[in-house]
Amino acid sequence: MRKLPNLLTKSDRRGLIFIIIVAAILMTGAYFLGRMDTPAESMKADSLSMQDAAKAHDFIPPKAYNYGPGGTTVELFPFDPNTADSTELLRLGLKPYQVRMLYHYRAAGGEFRKPEDFARLHGLTMKQYQMLRPYIVIRDDYRMAADVVKPQEDHPQRDTTLYPRKLHTGEKVEINGADTTQLRKIPGIGAYFARAIVKYREHLGGYYSASQLKDIEGFPEEALPYISVDSHAIHRLLINRLTFGQLLRHPYINYSQAKEISNYRKVSGYIRNATTMRMFGSFTSGELERLLPYIDFTAPKWE
Repeated sequence: MRKLPNLLTKSDRRGLIFIIIVAAILMTGAYFLGRMDTPAESMKADSLSMQDAAKAHDFIPPKAYNYGPGGTTVELFPFDPNTADSTELLRLGLKPYQVRMLYHYRAAGGEFRKPEDFARLHGLTMKQYQMLRPYIVIRDDYRMAADVVKPQEDHPQRDTTLYPRKLHTGEKVEINGADTTQLRKIPGIGAYFARAIVKYREHLGGYYSASQLKDIEGFPEEALPYISVDSHAIHRLLINRLTFGQLLRHPYINYSQAKEISNYRKVSGYIRNATTMRMFGSFTSGELERLLPYIDFTAPKWE
């Protein structure tokens, strides 16, 4: 086989090798430079995604998150978790993801109303909480108004007609003599039930027992311990003198019962006592017993 002539001299071959080596070095450098740019691009992308997320919550953090070098020394100082920025939170020793969670919580409308609320921060360890708890200061703007503002009840300009002072345990209101303003002092009793108590009292002729208030639909039973009853104040029915229509007006007497009372009087003259009424077939035992406290058996004028 015929051997090809060598067209390159020894010096040409050396020059070619040098060029190849230089080209390889340049390509390797370009590759590593590209790799060094990647974190910056990644951080830029992360920043954009955080901005998009912030806009979704209608909130833009006041400062970019400062991740800082690892092993940063923790500094303890007073802070309000409702207003502290990311730099302050990181100085306090919180981790970047905890700072992000706190920002997201605030962006969604969350507030820390008392220092103990900070313990709910996602990922917060008991060690972190115990370390930071003495330094948490909640501004009055974020505290519950009831904890800051003096109760209206103790205000010197309070309108006691519109807002009567409620009774304390052991205090009572006498139900037969009280007006609506006094009745509204009873815990659980507002304007509606105060009017209902008075209206029913007028129909009955007064109350002989606080349990009668249960006849009022929806009456709050927790109000009963604050009620006293003077049964001597009730208005009694002159059972032998009232007309059929007058008897029928009482809530505890129905049409059949009023008719039987009237008929008995026509035949026998008058009703002498409760024993006589217990013989009436129109009354059940329960209906009669609740009515008897209102009955006055005084004989008619002609007796």
